[in-house]
Amino acid sequence: MGESLFTPCLEGIKHVKSEQGDMLTKPLLDICKLMLPILDKFGTAMTMVKSDISGNILRLESKYSSNPFRFNYLYSVVLAEVETKTAKSSSSCTNGLLWLTRAMDFLVALFHNLAEHQNWSMSHACNDSYSKTLKKWHGWLASSTFMLVMKLVPDRKKFMEVLGTQGDIYGDMENFCKNFSPVLAEIHKFMAGVGLDTMRAS
Repeated sequence: MGESLFTPCLEGIKHVKSEQGDMLTKPLLDICKLMLPILDKFGTAMTMVKSDISGNILRLESKYSSNPFRFNYLYSVVLAEVETKTAKSSSSCTNGLLWLTRAMDFLVALFHNLAEHQNWSMSHACNDSYSKTLKKWHGWLASSTFMLVMKLVPDRKKFMEVLGTQGDIYGDMENFCKNFSPVLAEIHKFMAGVGLDTMRAS
C-alpha cells in the first residue's frame, strides 16, 4: 500500500505522551510541523494558516530549547507564564499554544470533512470547518481575511491528486482526525482549567 502523507503524523501521535500519560512538548510540535507539507498542497489558500502555525511552533520550540528539561512537558510552558502573569500577552507561548491548537482544530475538521463527505467541494469543506472551529475566535478583520483567502482553495479533485495515491489516503486522514482530536481536546481542557481558553483575535 505504501505510506501516505498522514502516515508520519499517525506514528507521531503514538509518542505525544509520556508513559505516565503527560503531554510532551517536542513530540506535539513535531506532529504540528508535519502538517506544513500538507498545507503546501493547498497552494496560496493556506499561506496565512501555514504562516500562523509555523510562527507558533517556532515560538514554542524556542521556549522548549531554552530549557528542555524544564519544558519537557507541554503544560509546564503555560504554568511558567501563569506564574509570571505573562500568559495573556499576545506574544506569550500560552497564546501561541492556544492558536496552534485552534489551527489544528480547523485542519482536523477539514480533513474529517474531506474523508467523510467525498461529494463536498473543497470550498464547502473549508467553510464548514472554519465556521465550526476558528470563526468564533476571530474578530471581523481576521474573519474577513480568512474568508477571502478561502476563495483561493484548489479544486478538490486536483488537491487529492496532489496529495498522492500512496497508501489509503482517506483512511489515514480519518484515522489522523480520530486520534489527534482527543489530544487537542485535552489541551483545550487544560487551558480552560487555567482560564486561558477564550482569548480572541481582532
